[in-house]
This record gives sequence, C-alpha cells and structure tokens, in this order.
Amino acid sequence: MPEKVVFGWSGGKDSTSALYEVRKSNKYEVISLLTAIREDYDRVSLHGVRRSMIERQAECLGLPLYEVFVSQGEFTQEYESKMMNASLEFRTKGITSVVFGDIFFADIRKYREENLAKIGMKGIFPLWGNNSAELIKTFIDSGFKAITTCVDSKVLDKTFVGRIIDKDFLDELPANADPCGENGEFHSFVFDGPMFKTRVRYTTGEVVLRDSFYFCDLLPV
Repeated sequence: MPEKVVFGWSGGKDSTSALYEVRKSNKYEVISLLTAIREDYDRVSLHGVRRSMIERQAECLGLPLYEVFVSQGEFTQEYESKMMNASLEFRTKGITSVVFGDIFFADIRKYREENLAKIGMKGIFPLWGNNSAELIKTFIDSGFKAITTCVDSKVLDKTFVGRIIDKDFLDELPANADPCGENGEFHSFVFDGPMFKTRVRYTTGEVVLRDSFYFCDLLPV
C-alpha cells in the first residue's frame, strides 16, 4: 500500500516535477498540498502568485490545498513555527513524510529535515541531486506548461518575467543562470500538463519591480 504523504507546494515547476515523480513511482499517495501564503499580499511566498490562482491550480490537479498564512517570507521564525504546526497536524493523522521539490541546496534540505525530525517526520526529495538541465528538459518534454512569475533583476532582465518556459527561454538564459532557477534566478507557475484535469486559465497583469525582483501578476479568468 502506498505511503500517505503531504506535499510542500509552491505551484512552480520543481514542485510539479517532484509531484510527477512521486505519482509515477506508485510508492506514495499525496493526501494534500501544503503551501505558505503571505497574508499581507494574499500571495504565495516568494513566487508572488495570487492565492486564488494556487487554489485553482490545486483544483485542476484534483488535490486538497492546506494553506498556512504568514506575515513574512520563508525561513523566518514565524514561517517556521506555523509550518511546523501545520506539519504536526498531519502527523497527528498518521502522516510521517513531507515531499519537497528541492534539487541541490544542502543547507535547505538540512533545515527541512531537522525541523521535521523534531516532530517525528521526515522529508522526501524525489529530485535531489538531478542535473538541472536534464530536469527542465524532461519537464518541457513531458508536456508541462509554466510561466515565470518572478525573476531576480540582478541576474535576468525584465524580458524574462511573464515568459513561457520553453526551449527558446532556456536558450536565452545567461550562462550564470541555473536552468531550473535553483539559485532563485526565477520562479514559476505551472498551468497545464499531464496531471492536470483542466488547464488553469489566466491572463497576465502588471509587471512590478519590488526589492530587486520583477513580478508578473497572473489574474484568474
């Protein structure tokens, strides 16, 4: 019988790739997505995607979405406390594992594993150690569709935000940018692909520069 797990969800391509791998393995049953929402912006932490969009995405994937509301970004004391409480709630229901889409940042993995261990849980990292260029190629070849919602202006210019992630996008990335944006070069929102019951419909809105990051607003249709 597959192990029941909860999934640390951002709505981006790495989360989606990890979910795809988990489902293909037939070893796990994802009972819920778990995501952090910035309550001051009503958007997904870091990615800048509206809560209404991430909720619609979960519906299109056919999965429940557990939302944790925080007033600050990731890896703050408040974030840590509230995410731990949410994980503990799943732990009391017999869930002992949380899946993440991390690829190679050992310090982030250690942070997650140490916090989960405090409440008798463990992390699962299906993408860990994989080659970024191969991962994003597999993502595109598998039929997933994603749009960039946030880019770091210190690495990428404004033309990279609000772009569909395809071969042309990858070809135009500068040599110092990770193909999966694992160093924070860009974040994305996946709106279609093999696991989706229906496409997440949206229209692009305003592009703004905030704290050296360009954000492209996605509006539900």
